[in-house]
Amino acid sequence: MIRFSKYIWLYVLLSSFVLIPGVYSLLRWGLRPSVDFTGGTVLEVKSEKPLARDVIQALAKKNSIDLIEITQSPGNSYTFRMKPTAESTVDVFQQGLHEEGGGGTIDILKKDTVGPVIGKELLYKTVVSSIFVLIAILSYVAYAFKSVKFGISAIASLIHDMLVMFGSFSLLGHFFGVEVDTLFVTAFLTTMSFSVHDTIVIFDRIREYRRKDTRTKLSDVCDVALTETMGRSLVNSFTIIFMLLSLALMGGATVRWFAVALLIGTITGTYSSPFVATPVLLLLDRWERNKSGKF
Repeated sequence: MIRFSKYIWLYVLLSSFVLIPGVYSLLRWGLRPSVDFTGGTVLEVKSEKPLARDVIQALAKKNSIDLIEITQSPGNSYTFRMKPTAESTVDVFQQGLHEEGGGGTIDILKKDTVGPVIGKELLYKTVVSSIFVLIAILSYVAYAFKSVKFGISAIASLIHDMLVMFGSFSLLGHFFGVEVDTLFVTAFLTTMSFSVHDTIVIFDRIREYRRKDTRTKLSDVCDVALTETMGRSLVNSFTIIFMLLSLALMGGATVRWFAVALLIGTITGTYSSPFVATPVLLLLDRWERNKSGKF
């Protein structure tokens, strides 16, 4: 049996090392929302030849396109963010890029247009669905394990994973221009499910041993449960991590950051179940015992 409960201070340090920069970035810079939430048109192209920024701006002005941002990526890839623009106007703009770029091939990687009303609606539904999931998980876990402590511990683990994901993408957005879109929301909700699934496996083992022996300290029971489930959790998680890593590296630009979001979520979900949820459960149990005078 590995004495996991002896190193709670180490888990706090590790989590703080990841959470503090992310939370700071969230508070200072926030997330970089994509057109899915703000409304507008995004055109992502790959040019055979480099395109001059002044030529792009002149071409946009000529076609009455209000360019908000131009981002250049390695390999002559360009992302144009603009206010909602008719598809025919975007097609003319693309043709102009082809002509002004010396006749080089212009391949469209992405072309999306979302109205500002739809963008606000998506943002509202995302927030509401996240709050609903948190309340549902807290209620279900508390009911299933007949203790609010288990529910609070699971939610603490979820909040940890949420902050890691949002903080990571806040940093990526500030330093590398990565945007959050509806695929990020999908990855976020998937991570919540994965994290709770792993946590419930550990909690179920703790409950099983607790029923057999009520005199053993909860810390010892948790250590046994974690020791027995750690191998299964790591094997299960690494099969997912290897797949997501290959998808992030070789899956193409359209799914790269979706795969990265899932990768971050899988890693933090694997970590938080044994090293956030279980320590929180132990701390709540100690607090409850101290409050009632039971040691």
